[in-house]
Amino acid sequence: MARSENSTVMEIRVLSTHEEFREAVALQKGIWGFKDVDLLPLRLFVVASKIGGEALGAFASGRMIAFSLAIPGIKPDGKHYWHSHMLGVLPEYRDTGVGRRMKLRQRENALKRGLDLIEWTFDPLELKNAYFNIERLGAVVRRYVLNQYGMTSSRLHAGLPTDRCVAEWWLAHERVRRVIEEGKPAQRPEAAARIVVPSDIGEIRHTHPKRAREIQAHVSEQFVRLFSEGLAVVGFERRPGEGVYLLAPWDSESSA
Repeated sequence: MARSENSTVMEIRVLSTHEEFREAVALQKGIWGFKDVDLLPLRLFVVASKIGGEALGAFASGRMIAFSLAIPGIKPDGKHYWHSHMLGVLPEYRDTGVGRRMKLRQRENALKRGLDLIEWTFDPLELKNAYFNIERLGAVVRRYVLNQYGMTSSRLHAGLPTDRCVAEWWLAHERVRRVIEEGKPAQRPEAAARIVVPSDIGEIRHTHPKRAREIQAHVSEQFVRLFSEGLAVVGFERRPGEGVYLLAPWDSESSA
């Protein structure tokens, strides 16, 4: 059973020592069930921390229960940003608000460094994550990558290709400030298209893998096509039996 956020005395801090990085490496097995070949190694945490990235850890009673790793990136036009490569929370601490607190600290630290964009990838079939990223953080999505990481050993991926949405978190944008600083729903233009995913896709992945792959392929085709038409994911609705991605024209310079 997940603990309530108020019952968890927690510290979130930047990780800096080899011992802390080793804890983060070990945590990956408990969160995703990765085999050693798929683990982010200690040396990546070390290098990222020394070249402008950041590793964060959340601790409860001195024990690391969540971590994140952001890597510095440069766009083709020279824009600097962070790629938040991984954020994980131990199963018993999910639904406690830890993940959001980690992202808010990450945003705070990025803004202090003069950055206004953090990106990360997420599985569009993980509807809880989609709602969190889009509605609770105010991220938008304009890009889709087929089989981003190849096939992995994670039990959570259930043998499916790692098709991924790319979340863009424009840290100082009115959309994000409204959600984070004012606690209001993200403003968004009227939806021009929708992508529907059955809410029981998690169960389907493990009980009917062929059907899960068919759903994934259909969802991927829609994302690729609609993004090519200039639309972006600007909202996410949870409905009985389904999750719905809402798409409309959007750009980072707009205030909507």
